[in-house]
This record gives sequence, structure tokens and C-alpha cells, in this order.
Amino acid sequence: MEKYIEKFVRYLEIEKNYSIHTITNYKIDLGGFNKFISGTSLEKIDYLMLRKYLAVLREKNLGARTVGRKLSVLRSFFRFLTREGYIKTNPILMLSSPKLEKHLPSFMSEDEVSKLIESAYGKNEKDLLGLRDRSILETFYSSGLRISELVGLNLEDIDFISGIIKVRGKGKKERIVPVGETALSAIKKYLDKRKKQTVAVFLNNYSRRITTRGVRFLLVKYLKAAGTKPGVSAHTFRHSFATHLLNRGADLRTVQELLGHVNLSTTQIYTHLTTEKLKSVYDKAHPHA
Repeated sequence: MEKYIEKFVRYLEIEKNYSIHTITNYKIDLGGFNKFISGTSLEKIDYLMLRKYLAVLREKNLGARTVGRKLSVLRSFFRFLTREGYIKTNPILMLSSPKLEKHLPSFMSEDEVSKLIESAYGKNEKDLLGLRDRSILETFYSSGLRISELVGLNLEDIDFISGIIKVRGKGKKERIVPVGETALSAIKKYLDKRKKQTVAVFLNNYSRRITTRGVRFLLVKYLKAAGTKPGVSAHTFRHSFATHLLNRGADLRTVQELLGHVNLSTTQIYTHLTTEKLKSVYDKAHPHA
């Protein structure tokens, strides 16, 4: 089994261009399955064995989302094995995944976002770290980037004249995203004040590229300063970005492109948020609501 897992991992690296983080998770999930089958040859893995594996996962009290992810990895693995001719039939085709509960993503109001961003300057607007933090928050909200995409930004990725940035997203896929003048202005102020000139846009206290952990740390600091409701994270900016666009008339396809979602169904969850807002306004305004 190990040699087939290695072939599959090479396929993910070379042909699918998956990130190191994603590949590591695939290895962990496939390693767990390999341990379960305990030396069983590939040809003897059938539907019943996979059902038993699913039962074992459920006995561990894993969440439906975790179980679903592990089965998704196995589906990709067996699909690869079938396509490459290592097995004649795909044993996992008839196995159904657990139903997932749909949770609406949390988001901030426009006023909450503004208050949070305003808190970044503190008392000294000329402070380098304050300028950096302000530009990070402005860029988050202006572009809807994932935190990994934001910390990976290089100077060459930003076109200050056209007002666009080149983003390297999941699976190293690149996309072009517009960024507002407010965010560009904040980045310019930060770069003008910064002495250390490197390829990375956002640096930490040691003049090295800031990490996702560093961004989360500064966000917690400003959330406390702004008195924002609990449960807000870096990803909440992304949710807020999408929700505010839809509330102001943007179409779903455009938001999908901006977020870098492969499937429109991933973006459609934000329509539930706008529907909730419509219902809330209706309940307050209509006399017979």
C-alpha cells in the first residue's frame, strides 16, 4: 500500500500542485487508513472493508466534517488508482459520506469593521508597526484574502497604478483581485516608513516576512481595543468582505472569482446571510410580520 500512497502523493505534488499543508493532511489520513487495513493487499480492499473503516471512525466520536474529509481523501486516492489502472473497480463509489450541518459563517457589520480598522493606529500614526497593522487590516477587508494569501504577498504582486494584486491561492492557483484605494494608501504609508526593503510586503518585528500566527496575534490585540464581539477571526474579514459585497448588489459569480472559490456552491453560503438580513428587515418593517 505504501508505494501506491507515494505515487498518489507525487501526483498531488506535480500534477495537482497542492500545497505542502494539504499534502501533509492527505498523508496523515491515508496513513490512518493504511494502519486500519493492516497489510491487506490493494486488490482485497472492498466496499465492506471500507464500511468497517467508516464505523471505526464514527466510534472515535469524530465530527461529521472530519469523517467527511477522511472519506474525501480516500475517494481521491481510489479514483487515482482506478484511473491509473492499479485496480479494476473503485470500491468506494457506493459509500456515502455523513451529512454535514451547514453553519452560517460569522461576519461583522460595516460599522464594526470600520471601528476595528480605526483602532490600529493607536496614539501615534507615525509608528511603523501601527502603519503595518493598519495596512494589513485594510488589505484584509478590501480584498477578502485568506490569511495565508495575505502573508505571502510580495511587492511585485501589487500594481498600485491599476489597483490590483496578484494572489497565490489554494493549490498555488493565481488570481487577480482588485484592492481599494484606502488599502493601497495604507500600504504606501507603511512601505514609505519602512527602512528594510525586502520582497515581502508585510514584515514582523525582526524584518522578516510576518507569519499567519503573527497576524492572528495582532488581530486579537485590536479586537480587544475595538471592543468587538467575541468569535471574530482573520477569516471573519473574508466573510464580511463577501457579505458586504452581496448586500450592496454584487453578483454571486463575481464574489466567487474574488474569493478564489473553485465551486459556486462554496460561495452560495453567503446568500444565506443576505437572506437573513432581508428577513430581519422585513420582520422589523412589515406591520403583519
